[in-house]
Amino acid sequence: MKNYLQWLIKGLAMGAADVVPGVSGGTLAFILGIYERLLAAISAVNMTAVKLLLRGRLPALWQHIDGTFLVCLLSGILLSIFSLANLIGYLLEHRPVPLWAFFIGLILASLPVLLRSVRWSVLRLVLCGTGVLFALAIGMLAPVQLEPAPYMFFLAGAVAICAMILPGISGAFILLILGMYGPVMLAVTELQLGIIALFALGCAVGLLSFSKLLNWLLKHFHDATLALLIGVVIGALYRIWPWQHNQQMLSPWQYQQQIANHDLLLALCSLLAGMVLITLLMNLDRLFNRGGPQRV
Repeated sequence: MKNYLQWLIKGLAMGAADVVPGVSGGTLAFILGIYERLLAAISAVNMTAVKLLLRGRLPALWQHIDGTFLVCLLSGILLSIFSLANLIGYLLEHRPVPLWAFFIGLILASLPVLLRSVRWSVLRLVLCGTGVLFALAIGMLAPVQLEPAPYMFFLAGAVAICAMILPGISGAFILLILGMYGPVMLAVTELQLGIIALFALGCAVGLLSFSKLLNWLLKHFHDATLALLIGVVIGALYRIWPWQHNQQMLSPWQYQQQIANHDLLLALCSLLAGMVLITLLMNLDRLFNRGGPQRV
């Protein structure tokens, strides 16, 4: 039961991140130590799983795909998305600076742990730098505006989910670039079930395809892949800098002069809150299993 609650809480954190254009649920999964298990579970939805299903071996199928872990995590993600979509939309419009500062706090507090997870070499440092440059390039892309046709929700889901499970690249930001963020959020808040189903189908196709590639890379080039992913997470800090306008980074004082109130004190409090929260989330195992052996 303790593990189930941990996974649900981590799913809630991932879902909250996925709603924000610029933050990735994959980043939270990576930071919280469930990324590799998540990829392995998704990749297990394969022909072996289909054969187990056709033979009626449901308990074996459930174990093969790590079903309990996936259901708990997905429940947390969906609960978070549907409950926080309006709140985060409001904060993005009226209080963006503290919101971005909160997510920067999440990343900054987790970086020392991530950096210690890799045995560094020159090649891995180069890969980390490549990840930084890749994330910066994605972050500099300009959003577009369009009137989406129904099939575009399927394509948007397939592309965005790949970004969503890639640490440092926001699926919501990719939707923004494609001009699909507003239509997708409108469909969620107004419960347009047909549109949501098309988007979800695209997500399923993209997720099953891309997760297999990432899972293979982690199995065969573990530390090199981690180094690249850490670089992507570091590069994502550019996209979520709290004081920016038209993708230009400003100082808090420039922001106040040119755009709006810099909310500096509130931003610092939010950054600290993000650091405290991610520290607690990264130590859920210890908090839940205090006095006993940790279970995975």
